[in-house]
Amino acid sequence: MAKDILGDVEKHFWLTRSVARCMNVSLSEAMAEGRLTPDRYAELVTRCRTAQCSGQCALWLAEQQTEAHAAPEFCANADLLNTLKA
Repeated sequence: MAKDILGDVEKHFWLTRSVARCMNVSLSEAMAEGRLTPDRYAELVTRCRTAQCSGQCALWLAEQQTEAHAAPEFCANADLLNTLKA
């Protein structure tokens, strides 16, 4: 049986949303405004699932006390999240 290299979809969906939320970026609003397509949103979650940094991400999220000005450097979705924030 082949090992699943992707992480749990629900876990990574929430990690992706949580990083965006810490940046004061609403992915739902970005979709409603046409700045993020549903396919691109799915790509965000899939990229997160393959990144192997969920532990590091959880620690980063736990340390956030104020609005983050940018996604963490290790984040596989940093470029797009930073673009959505701009």
